[in-house]
Amino acid sequence: MAALSLLLAGCSPGGEGVRTEGTATSTPAPPTNRSAHAPSPSPSTSVAYQKVDAVELMKHDPKVGDDVKKSLGKPCAAEEYPVEVTYAALTHGKDPDVLVNVMTCADSVGIGSYVYRKKGGTYENVFADEQPSVYAGVNKGELEVSKQTYNTGDKVCCASGEDVMTYRWTGSRFVEYARYHTDYSKTGGTESAAPDSTAPED
Repeated sequence: MAALSLLLAGCSPGGEGVRTEGTATSTPAPPTNRSAHAPSPSPSTSVAYQKVDAVELMKHDPKVGDDVKKSLGKPCAAEEYPVEVTYAALTHGKDPDVLVNVMTCADSVGIGSYVYRKKGGTYENVFADEQPSVYAGVNKGELEVSKQTYNTGDKVCCASGEDVMTYRWTGSRFVEYARYHTDYSKTGGTESAAPDSTAPED
């Protein structure tokens, strides 16, 4: 995997945990209507990290698709990019990993999720998912990726369900080990979630 150079700025002290922040001045809200299995990074905890210019990092990353790069060509408004950055220990390295979610400006639909792992003085892309609508987060120290699913006739705002996949770092890559699917109630009732029988086993 190709290692990428990046600009580092500042250093925030803190203990172990998860630190979520946006690039530029603010970050759009991630897609709503996610189930209880969706990632839930805690902004109240902090992790020692060096701030990464995620936009510049992805612009020079050959593993990032052209559509995502095009969405990062200019800010949505007032120098605000549709990017959310989370610093967390996902690959058990010396330095925190960088989890990046990219969303559309208009409706905050997730169009790309990535994990960058520091190796030497550079970061390398060790995970990428560019299938909308995707959103990645940290759940109990592991990478959790959610994707809303749509039936024919569903509006962007109103998905019919959601797939949630959990990944573990094996030392060289992330491997999916659990998967759940949730069907959203269209009548305002409760949601039903069940393991997906197609999920890989340990």
